[in-house]
Amino acid sequence: MIKLIAIYKKPEDTVAFDTHYNEVHAPLAAKMPGLIKLEVNRIYGGPMGDSNLHLIAEMYFETKEALTEALNAPEGRAAGKDLMGFAGKLVSMHFAEVE
Repeated sequence: MIKLIAIYKKPEDTVAFDTHYNEVHAPLAAKMPGLIKLEVNRIYGGPMGDSNLHLIAEMYFETKEALTEALNAPEGRAAGKDLMGFAGKLVSMHFAEVE
């Protein structure tokens, strides 16, 4: 199994960010073909107190090929365009293999 992991730093306006993420971005990402599961983790702190992170989203796909196809599909491109528009400066993206 493969994951696309999006790690978001804390935005200046968390309410506006969360509203856009929940009402626009997550529904777009959920339409990506081959997506098995979308898991959203809201960060509330860390062992040393506050965290500079706000959210981690993990999108599960069966294979690397399925992930590549999803990213290149119209739904994947739409989600990517939206992501860059509302969180481009806040997000880092990573590919991972689940062991």
